[in-house]
Amino acid sequence: MSSNAERMSEWPTAEHVPAEELARRQGVRPVASVDDLARPDLFESDEELDDFLADLYASRRTSAA
Repeated sequence: MSSNAERMSEWPTAEHVPAEELARRQGVRPVASVDDLARPDLFESDEELDDFLADLYASRRTSAA
């Protein structure tokens, strides 16, 4: 059985690219306003939002236990 170090040495090496360069290459721009993040039509109904939040809170309580 090989060690993690041995397995890692078999992986192809990739050029390290700073996050800023990746963002530039992908055309990512900084968020200028919180309004840019708003998605009013993300949930089709208040019930769908409530279900999502209940699931989110339940998963957080499970992770904290």
